[in-house]
Amino acid sequence: MRYWTFVLIIGVEFLIVAIAGCGFHLHCNVHVPDEMQTMILNSYDPYSPLTRAIRVKLLLNGIILIDDVDSSNASLPLLRIINASESQGITSVFQNGKPAERQLILTVQAQVFMPGKYYYPIEIIVSRSFFDHPLIVLAKDAEENIIRQEMHQQAAQQLVCKLLSAHAVEQTDNAVLLEVPVTQ
Repeated sequence: MRYWTFVLIIGVEFLIVAIAGCGFHLHCNVHVPDEMQTMILNSYDPYSPLTRAIRVKLLLNGIILIDDVDSSNASLPLLRIINASESQGITSVFQNGKPAERQLILTVQAQVFMPGKYYYPIEIIVSRSFFDHPLIVLAKDAEENIIRQEMHQQAAQQLVCKLLSAHAVEQTDNAVLLEVPVTQ
C-alpha cells in the first residue's frame, strides 16, 4: 500500500514539473513592447460598447492611452478603429418556415499606425449563433444582448492580441510601409 502511495506521489510531482517546464502559457499572454507602452486610441464612435471593451483590454495589458484630442503626439503609435458592423443570418428554420437559429456576425476593421514606420490593417470577425424561439421573446432579447456583449469582449481580446503582435510585422510583407519624407 505504501509503495503505491509513493509511486502516485512521485507520478503527480513528475506531472507538475513536466507541465510547468514545457513552456505552457495562456493565449495572447505576450509582453507589451516598449514602443507600444503608450498609444493613442482613435475610434469612429468613442462611446460604443466595442470601443469601451477595447479600452478596458488595453488598460488591462498595461498600455497607457492618450486622448486623440492632442494631435501633437506624432511620435506615439495610433490604434484607429475604422468600422464595426453587425449582421444577422438565419442558419436553420422550423418546419413552418420560421427561423429557428440565427447567427450574429461582428466585423471590426482597424489600423495600427507606427510613427514613421508602417501601418498594419486589422480585420476581426466574430460570430455566434443562438436559438430564436418565437414563444420566448423576452428571454431571446436578453440572450441576444448577452451574446453581443460577449462578442464585443472577444473582438476586443482578438484586437489586442493582433495589436501586440503588430510590432513584429515590420519585417514581413503584411505591413504597408509609409513613405515619410525626412525634413531637417
